[in-house]
Amino acid sequence: MNTLFYWLHLSFCCRCDWMQPEAWNVEHNRLHHYHLGEPLDPDLVERNLEFLREMKIPTPLKYGVATALAPIWKWFYYAPNTFKELQVAKWRSEGRDLPKDFAPEDAVTIRTMLLPKSSAEISGQEVVNPTEFFSKVLAPFFVSRFMLLPAPLLLVPGVGPTLFGHAIVNLVLAELLTNIHGFITIVTNHAGDDLYTFNDAIKPKSGSFYVRQIVSSANYATGTDPIDFAHGWLNYQIEHHVWPDLSMLQYQIAAPKLKALCEKHGVPYIQESVWTRTRKTLDIMVGKTSMRSFPTQLEPAGDKARSGVTWKSTNGAIDEE
Repeated sequence: MNTLFYWLHLSFCCRCDWMQPEAWNVEHNRLHHYHLGEPLDPDLVERNLEFLREMKIPTPLKYGVATALAPIWKWFYYAPNTFKELQVAKWRSEGRDLPKDFAPEDAVTIRTMLLPKSSAEISGQEVVNPTEFFSKVLAPFFVSRFMLLPAPLLLVPGVGPTLFGHAIVNLVLAELLTNIHGFITIVTNHAGDDLYTFNDAIKPKSGSFYVRQIVSSANYATGTDPIDFAHGWLNYQIEHHVWPDLSMLQYQIAAPKLKALCEKHGVPYIQESVWTRTRKTLDIMVGKTSMRSFPTQLEPAGDKARSGVTWKSTNGAIDEE
């Protein structure tokens, strides 16, 4: 009974998307924000799509594969990869050694879980157990969204099954569309041949840290509520990485000031339409272009995170604070 109550609680109270909140917290709030563009960044598109970049198929087919990922990326890639980062964090907090061949920086997807090809992917099943993943991560959202939510329609006399079927179709189409919208507004703001990657880690809140957040992020059109709403306020990605705790209204106010400051000091501040960023991201995904490599040897030695970046709690707070 306790297990059933916990599962229903996850389904109705805690889950509005495919990812576990606690898994997203580790993957996004910790690793992505404090290792942006670095080897430990789990959202590094260029590395995560290396299989497609190196695939020996015609380039138009590569673009077809990359485009096909847009409607399914949240449950196919993001849900399992965030869960992987949560599991790795748990193993390390418990003092457990990760499997010998496991590569923690490699992305975990539905394919690598169900059809592992390399020794690293096979070892990954020890860390990310497929049965646990499907039961704890995908199943609660799937059942609550696509079964329980439209289920009351079955009680409508005469037309209940028809209404239920129509609701399922609408929910599936909405899911595909929201995944596409999420892809073009989330995946694309840290990928492109005008953005930088880094080969080492930096201390949070150091001068070099803030420069990295700016030169490895891209904004879209900004400035008005209708524009910002259409982008889900993800069009202020630079400001979001510099000040992750600000409200959406504050991003509107801060953006022009930060942009002017960057122009004054010659720091690249990339702002383009979401469609341009989507094209540049697809070019990275298929291997047509590559990210820029930042000359990290020119950064102040005192800004380097020699002992890494650690956290004192699960909410994303860093030890240096």
